[in-house]
Amino acid sequence: MSEAKGKDPFISLLLLSLYFCCHPVGICFCLRRCLFFHFLPSYNPRAVHHCYTLKDFDNSERTGLLLMSLNTLLTENAANTMTSSSPQSAQDRLAVALDVPNAQQALDLIDRLEGTCRWVKVGMELYYSAGNAFVETLRKKGFQVFLDLKLHDIPNTVAGAVRSVTSAGASLLTIHATGGPAMMAAAAEAASAPGSPRLLAVTVLTSMDASELSDIGIPSTPADQVLRLALLAQSAGIHGMVCSPEEVAILRAETHPNTMLVIPGIRPTGSDIGDQKRISTPAETIAHGASMLVVGRPITRAANPAAAAQSILDEIAHAAKP
Repeated sequence: MSEAKGKDPFISLLLLSLYFCCHPVGICFCLRRCLFFHFLPSYNPRAVHHCYTLKDFDNSERTGLLLMSLNTLLTENAANTMTSSSPQSAQDRLAVALDVPNAQQALDLIDRLEGTCRWVKVGMELYYSAGNAFVETLRKKGFQVFLDLKLHDIPNTVAGAVRSVTSAGASLLTIHATGGPAMMAAAAEAASAPGSPRLLAVTVLTSMDASELSDIGIPSTPADQVLRLALLAQSAGIHGMVCSPEEVAILRAETHPNTMLVIPGIRPTGSDIGDQKRISTPAETIAHGASMLVVGRPITRAANPAAAAQSILDEIAHAAKP
């Protein structure tokens, strides 16, 4: 891959500073990122809309641009640390799916988790009932929120939706990769604003298999289609993917090392698989390179949700040991 790997972002800032101070002309910079793509893994070529030379700016404007670069770097570095491909603790690698119809049931479920979990997923059912206000409530309670809306519409509409949910403070937001490169690029541009959630591209739903893909006119295997969509999303500036446990290893090998892989379809040994078709256990999925697991019914429908969540957290911690 052409992208730089393992660069220290503060070295990037130093180099950028030297360029600003010492190179009078010929500097191209991206107003969206304000950093050179050689040093920033999340660089998106589609986002470079305006290039200028320093002769176009006076000294005060140059200083302002450098400060904006610093702010962008620090903000994105903090976000990437929180939602990187390899979070530091088991609690950062498990999101509990609050798949309930209203805010009160969700709050009751949170109480039953007894503080075991840090991340919660709010899907369409709950979000359409409770809206941004409930996301804000969860944030005030100290939770990181994964907003699973699977946005899929024309580019302008999806970009507007990304901007609309930003104020609620969700950390992650899903869009459908099948919306195409223009839609994903528009979403990525909208998500470049400060405070925006990190975008995750949903590839192939875990409830689908090869037969169902064929039914909608896609002759590929799920694995081939997942990889195709993931690479398309990456080229559009999306650096997080949602796939089934079966595709984790191939995406970890074929996408950028900093790609966040968020995996539903997790079923502890002995659990009812329900409507899921491409599944695996927590330990196997983490071992294959998953960044975060999304677990719903095995926790939320357990007699003791806190104990069920803790069991999965223990399995994640054990699997993540070197």
